[in-house]
Amino acid sequence: MDTQVKTPNSIFMQPQRLLVPLFQRPYVWNEERQWEPLWKDVLRVTERSLANSQHSQPHFLGAIVLQQIKSITGSLQQRSVIDGQQRLTTLQIMLDAIHAEIHSAGQDSAASRLLMLVENPEPFRRQHEDQYKVWPTNRDRAAFNEVMGAPIPVDYSNLKYKHHRLVEAHRYFAEECRAWLYAEGDNALSERADALERASRELLQLVVIDLAEDENAQEIFETLNARGTPLTAADLIKNYVFQSLLEQESDVEKSYQDHWRQFETKFWEHEISFGRAKSPRSATFLSQWLVAETGEEISPKEVFSRFKVFAEYENKLPMQKVLSEIHRSCNIYQSFVEEAAQTEGNISRLALFVYRTQAMETETVKPVLLSMLDHKEGVPTQPVLDRALGIIESWLARRMLVKATTKSYGTVMAGLVDLIRKTAPSSTADVIEKYLRSQSSESTYWPDDDEVRTSLSTLPIYRRLSRGRLRMVLEALEDQLRGWDSEKGSLSAMRVRRGHFHIEHLMPRNWHANWPLPDGLEEYERDLHLHRLGNLTLLSQRLNSKVSNGPWAGEKGKVYKLKENDVLLMNSRIVDADSASWSEANIQKRTDELIELVLTIWQVPEGHRVRLTDERKASIHTIDLLDLLSEGVIEVGQKLYSRQGKYSGATAEITSDGQVAYKGKTYTSLSAAGKAVKQSSTNGWGFWCIDPDGDTSLRDIRTQYVDALGIDENEATEDYLSEE
Repeated sequence: MDTQVKTPNSIFMQPQRLLVPLFQRPYVWNEERQWEPLWKDVLRVTERSLANSQHSQPHFLGAIVLQQIKSITGSLQQRSVIDGQQRLTTLQIMLDAIHAEIHSAGQDSAASRLLMLVENPEPFRRQHEDQYKVWPTNRDRAAFNEVMGAPIPVDYSNLKYKHHRLVEAHRYFAEECRAWLYAEGDNALSERADALERASRELLQLVVIDLAEDENAQEIFETLNARGTPLTAADLIKNYVFQSLLEQESDVEKSYQDHWRQFETKFWEHEISFGRAKSPRSATFLSQWLVAETGEEISPKEVFSRFKVFAEYENKLPMQKVLSEIHRSCNIYQSFVEEAAQTEGNISRLALFVYRTQAMETETVKPVLLSMLDHKEGVPTQPVLDRALGIIESWLARRMLVKATTKSYGTVMAGLVDLIRKTAPSSTADVIEKYLRSQSSESTYWPDDDEVRTSLSTLPIYRRLSRGRLRMVLEALEDQLRGWDSEKGSLSAMRVRRGHFHIEHLMPRNWHANWPLPDGLEEYERDLHLHRLGNLTLLSQRLNSKVSNGPWAGEKGKVYKLKENDVLLMNSRIVDADSASWSEANIQKRTDELIELVLTIWQVPEGHRVRLTDERKASIHTIDLLDLLSEGVIEVGQKLYSRQGKYSGATAEITSDGQVAYKGKTYTSLSAAGKAVKQSSTNGWGFWCIDPDGDTSLRDIRTQYVDALGIDENEATEDYLSEE
């Protein structure tokens, strides 16, 4: 068995065939979990290479296991892919896509160097299959052949296997590559093409385990994939740090007791979520500390390798000093995290910021805090720090409330860190505000007042925010009502108890027994109001259980119980203003009032406006009837029934082109067909059902489809919230 660390250049350069056995599973990698992270890693090493080509650090991609296959003398060398076929196949697809885009850009030399990694030279081919370096399992071969052999530029829409994952992967990498190559204009094209080609060939690394013909491949495979406890970044860094201390003849025992032992306490061993993964707080902190020190976005899997480069080549301090700096920063971190965990009483603006951002599940902001609180020139004054925290919190909260994507948060926070490290503490708030205000892309912009109003006025916020996030928003509203609008504090009361109260619908979700529909109002129209901000409040668990589904008025009603038992200002205002009844009009009125409070809590700079560009709108994926038809969720000729109520009895039919036929006429949307029934505007997704009893609406069908696909809720528009 031979084990070496190799680059794609050294793996794929020689004429060969790497064969995926038939018994292995087909290609299953996708954009969210594998393609996008891989591409970000490639761009990260490429951009570092552009910045400093002489000290370009490689990026580790994992391990593969190959086994030699006996071949006829003079034929292509062959190996069987025992482990790592998804990784190898993706690399081939990515390299071919980059080659196609660089070739299309007229950068022939760089393109030619990449072509040698995906195709065997003509003299070595005895049959068609010999053309490609990697040969996937039989279920994937047709799609692989088609996209790899497609003429440049590739017309993906006309490919027979255009919906196959391999073709979609090729298209993803091609589009991302094209966007990056031209991001700085034509003048930078040649330099960027060369850097990307070099990074993808020489700055990626894999551990290649090469087995001889007679070695037990299954035993090796089982050993590599055995269940065990993987080493965290903290484990790897600890080993590296103390090995370095030994080499530098430091007092290792004293260093451990003074600076590392605390990482092995309950606080630091507690597992926290970071993205989709969980890891000990110590490992997450070290990743965040490294971002704070470098001003770079660092993925979890490259923390250790990046730490080594930082410690050995960039920081230029003895390891004892590095360990001391880590220790100082971790004490700052522990202090604000522990204060933020207090559920009662008044806390500092910093701790409140930490509590709220943790409720928003935004760990990526921690490096920004470390860069401000452990700055080489000192800590900002309290007013400057408080203003800086308010700016960042507003950016995060507003994006959460308009359901903007979070995919670039790591990049934005690394950018903030880089600015803060270069700025005097007294100017921290100014540079943060200028930076965030200047962002204009869909993944980074700062929503203005108009967009927040528009979003919250109809957003079913109970369904679209997690309970923790929504509770935090309601707590912030209660604090604002209590007078907590500045760091001078409130004259009326302490802050609301954090993380304690339950979220209650004033008009209950199970309203049918005690809340009759007024004349002219349909069920789906009531349902649209139930989950809006104005219908939600905070109650203690005990009070919540007593009033949950009861009526509004009367001695056993909600309004009486709230008046007699509740102490929250948001509820006393409801009782004082709307004691007689609670209707859809009350919900909308309170929604509008609470929106104005939200805009006061999370302010933007005076005059801040964001133009919603067509590009941003186009980036949001909308599911329509044609999507449901093409995926077989519904069928051509599907009969539709109007929802039970005043307009029940109407029937329509879905046509082959995703339109709706009603009484001999064809309508372009569900809402247009519904309007033809009601003779007034309506929301078609809620109006039309697929069963005569009205139990399952088209909205329900679409929601089930979105959930089954695993589409990020930020990318699926809720167009049923407004009239089409």
